[in-house]
Amino acid sequence: MAKGLPKSFKKALWVYHCNSGSCNGCDIEIIAALCPRYDVERFGIRLVGSPRHADVLLVTGPVTRQMVDKVKRVYEQMPDPKAVICVGNCGNTGDVFYESYNLVGPISNIIPVDVHVVGCPPRPEAIINAVAKAWVKLETLEAEKR
Repeated sequence: MAKGLPKSFKKALWVYHCNSGSCNGCDIEIIAALCPRYDVERFGIRLVGSPRHADVLLVTGPVTRQMVDKVKRVYEQMPDPKAVICVGNCGNTGDVFYESYNLVGPISNIIPVDVHVVGCPPRPEAIINAVAKAWVKLETLEAEKR
């Protein structure tokens, strides 16, 4: 390993994506971060298919009544230490849907959120920055365990 690189380059970060009722605008931007232009996999950030393998949970959209239990279950299935990133205005505040009869509210009402990404939809750069912030949080938690 090259001298001077932060500790975070020693371990890959696995991310699980959960859509809790979004319009898919944020989801498309998450996929854009994985595509060749940004290619976050070169930094060790990988999208995984199971929350049981994930370090970070990316949640998009406001939480609908049908998704409350599912979002909680996904969060509980993740091993500790874990971080949660709320992507997009809808997940953070409810945005234009904030008075909808079918919404329980923002994601922070259901599970604890570590990093908030604003925008409708947020740019891939903002999502990548949020994942980096979550990575720092996880490193801090690991260092405190030792």
